[in-house]
Amino acid sequence: MAIQLGINPLTWTNDDLPTLGAETSLETCLTEGRQAGFAGFELGNKFPRKAEILGPILKQHDLQLVSGWYSGELLSRSVEEEIEAVQEHLALLRDLGAKVMVFAEVTHCIHGDQNKPVHMRPLFPADQWEEYGKKLTEFAKYTLSQGVKIAYHHHMGTVIESAEDVDNLMKHTGDEVGLLLDTGHLTFAGADPVEVAKRWAKRINHVHCKDVRADVLKDVKNRKTSFLDAVLAGVFTVPGDGCVNYPEVFKVLKNSQYENGWLVVEAEQDPAIAHPLTYATLGYKNLSKFAKDAGLI
Repeated sequence: MAIQLGINPLTWTNDDLPTLGAETSLETCLTEGRQAGFAGFELGNKFPRKAEILGPILKQHDLQLVSGWYSGELLSRSVEEEIEAVQEHLALLRDLGAKVMVFAEVTHCIHGDQNKPVHMRPLFPADQWEEYGKKLTEFAKYTLSQGVKIAYHHHMGTVIESAEDVDNLMKHTGDEVGLLLDTGHLTFAGADPVEVAKRWAKRINHVHCKDVRADVLKDVKNRKTSFLDAVLAGVFTVPGDGCVNYPEVFKVLKNSQYENGWLVVEAEQDPAIAHPLTYATLGYKNLSKFAKDAGLI
């Protein structure tokens, strides 16, 4: 499988703030995503969670299942408990041909709480890196045995958010744990996606292409807003419509032979303000150009 371009349904409907795009049907989401040019979708809250139901729907739209978010709790669960908890999600991904699972540690997370400033996010307990790394690696070995590789998603408002957090995670886990490079979350966290990509290029197995409006980022950080209020303010947008240096990011991916994965537009905005089909189309146009210019597709 060569590099393919996918999209997350956050352009149309929001999992963390379900009122955004609540009226938009899955049919509209899939139809417009395919119309924009994308080959696949990640999961969202309107997607059926049974392969025998979702599979035919995706096939009807000529779309693939790219991946889907999984809320991990390995800081508080045993590996055995996590394996039991992941079964339904893992089966859906595996049965529909997805090769990666978006995994994020959500213990004490605040990104879904509109009343908590995102800078108040929980910090990873420094004395637990080694133990956590071993547990996540063991869990990742299990999912890999089922044909699906973990793509760890550093995320605003969680215990693994900053470049330092990513470095610690990668240092304490085995190669079985892949890294989801999210350009928007790294930029929001004050990191340089290019530098993080260079350090961990060989571990990157999934990419979320989320751009950032620098002026809005400065404003929401100054006002110390919640993550969701930052989204509503328009901090994120599609690739090429913000300040992320995609040509350099993709140059790193090309040099590291990122050849068999997905580049996914994941740019949550208020669909009442950012018309979904318009932005999906713009995202596909810009992303495909960046990828072609870098020799990725």
